[in-house]
Amino acid sequence: MKSRFIPWMLLLLWLPAAAAQYKTALPGYHYEFPRDHFNHPDFRTEWWYYTGNVTASDGHRFGFELAFFRQAVQRQPEQNSTWDVRDIYLAHLALSDLDGGEFFHAERMNRAGPGIAGIELSQQRIWNGNWQVLWNGSDQQLHAAEDRFSLSLSLHPEKPPVIHGEHGLSQKADGPGHASHYISFTRLRTMGTIRLKGKAYQVSGNAWMDHEFFTQQLSAGQAGWDWLSIQLNDRTELMLFRLRRKDDSIDPYSAGTYVDARGKSFFLRAGDFSLTPPGTTWTSSATSATYPVQWKILIPKLAISLEVSMPLKSQELSGQTEFVPNYWEGSISLSGHKGPAELHGLGYLEMTGYDRPVNLAW
Repeated sequence: MKSRFIPWMLLLLWLPAAAAQYKTALPGYHYEFPRDHFNHPDFRTEWWYYTGNVTASDGHRFGFELAFFRQAVQRQPEQNSTWDVRDIYLAHLALSDLDGGEFFHAERMNRAGPGIAGIELSQQRIWNGNWQVLWNGSDQQLHAAEDRFSLSLSLHPEKPPVIHGEHGLSQKADGPGHASHYISFTRLRTMGTIRLKGKAYQVSGNAWMDHEFFTQQLSAGQAGWDWLSIQLNDRTELMLFRLRRKDDSIDPYSAGTYVDARGKSFFLRAGDFSLTPPGTTWTSSATSATYPVQWKILIPKLAISLEVSMPLKSQELSGQTEFVPNYWEGSISLSGHKGPAELHGLGYLEMTGYDRPVNLAW
């Protein structure tokens, strides 16, 4: 599929010069829904991530990911043809068969062309080929299929969207513009069908949706991040990210969000929590990256203590493009306490920059 498009090395040569054409994420952005659930062509990079944990009627457990990316190439091409490349559209699809002990993933890349890929408010749709999200109000339907497995899921938000960060801005590094506008649905009731190896599973559970748009985010000194979305049994949620610097220190712009049972969100600064791996690791045979596979979370101001474990260690998406690096993203389980009360939950963990530094600092 990649051979049908502009060579990536050439594309990467274009991108630094193109950055000045786009807006940067700055304080004071006025959010408006449903508009902000869709395309932002004034910003260079944008993504929509759906992750979730579901259980079949027979008890079989799955994790899933469906992600769409838009990477701008140029605002106004010299020609004006259906086949002009203004944006590159990428998508990732993954299924974690937690009880079967297998991980499946696929990727695709397209230009818009005559309706091949896109994001359209007027159509209430995000798509890349036959992988798509269809919106109806705030309800969302995911449909994606490849040779080995498929997803057809209906998602209903049980809480309003959350805007992360402060003043409408999720700051990722020092200086104006090193930030994103970042929106999440933190608890999406999920029902539908997963097909795997010819067998259909009727599933239900919870999903999470992240949408970020920005033009430049990381700084040159940052190597990658560890990000978690967590849904707990007391109907609260957590988003935490830990930014790692190339000198192995943790960046002070690491942050998070706590969402209470009513849907009210609270910003967490780097000093409000700790996210540390105790030392257990897994090494990928595909990329030689070594990932932590156990984590401890402490949030003293909320009296929360959690331990993170992976039901399936091999959940790495490898073989990615230069724009989207190799990364580990998969289902996690959590147990611990909030004060004296026991706490448990499920979530997703993303780890980047373990094979080479992430390049999102153009």
